[in-house]
Amino acid sequence: MPKIVINETYKTAQYYVEDLGNGITLDMVLIPGGSFLMGSPDDELEHRDSESPQHLVNIQQFCMGKYPVTQAQWKAVAALPQVNKELKADPSQFKGTNRPVEQVSWYDAVEFCDRLVAHTNRKYRLPSEAEWEYACRAGTTTPFHFGETITSELANYDATRTYGAGVKGTYREETTEVGSFGVANAFGLYDMHGNVYEWCLDDWHSNYVGAPTDGSAWFDSKNDNPSQKQVRAVLRGGSWDYNPEDCRSAYRYFNDNRDNDDYSIGFRVVCAVGRILQ
Repeated sequence: MPKIVINETYKTAQYYVEDLGNGITLDMVLIPGGSFLMGSPDDELEHRDSESPQHLVNIQQFCMGKYPVTQAQWKAVAALPQVNKELKADPSQFKGTNRPVEQVSWYDAVEFCDRLVAHTNRKYRLPSEAEWEYACRAGTTTPFHFGETITSELANYDATRTYGAGVKGTYREETTEVGSFGVANAFGLYDMHGNVYEWCLDDWHSNYVGAPTDGSAWFDSKNDNPSQKQVRAVLRGGSWDYNPEDCRSAYRYFNDNRDNDDYSIGFRVVCAVGRILQ
C-alpha cells in the first residue's frame, strides 16, 4: 500500500476576537498578503477544466474567520437588527452550538455580514473566491493544505471514497463541531476541507479566462448590489456528504440558486484589516 504523507507544521497566528454578546465571540485570523498560483495544474488528480488556466493572483492582507460560522454565532447575529432581510434564528439541520450553521442561502450569508457591519462598524463580507483559495492553500501547492491526499482523521467528507493514496475511513453522514479535528493550516484556519461548503462572493464563471488578478471578487452582472444578485454563486471547500476530490483547495462548485439553503452549505466571513490589528 502506498505511504500516505501528511505535512505537519507548528505555527502561531495573529488574530482578533469580535464580541457578539452573551459570551459568544468570533475569532478572526490575519491572513498576510502575498501572491499565489490560483487553480490546479492539468496533471493534478481529478483536475477540472473550471480550475484552469492557472494564473498568478496578488492578495492584500485581510482577516478571515478561524472556523466556518457556528450556530451560536449565527443565532447571536440573527438577533441583531435587520438590514435587508429576515434571518431564521435556528436554520440548521444538524443541531449543535459549535457545529457550523447550514441551510443558509447566499442572501442569508450576505445579510449576516451586513448585520455584523452595522453592529461593529467593520467591513465584514463573504470572501472572494481568490481570497478563499489563497487562505486555504496557506502557501501550499498540493491538492490539500496538509498534503497530497485526505483522510477522515483530518476532515469530514464522504470517506467511503478515496483520493490518490488515501484510504477509506469514517463517513459521518452529518456535520462535525468546528475545529474538532485539531488540524489548522499554516495561516491558522480550520475546516477548510470538508464539513460544509462555503459561499463566496463571486458570480460563477466556467473557467479562469479573464479572471481578476488582484484578489477581488469576479462579478459578471452589471448589478453588483449583493442583495439583488441573481446569477450562479461560487461554493468552495467540499462538504460532509461530498467526495474527497471535491474538498481539494482548487475545486470549484456552483449553485444555480443563491436562495438555496442546503444542509451541506455554510460560510465563513472576512474583514478588511484597517486599524483592527494596529
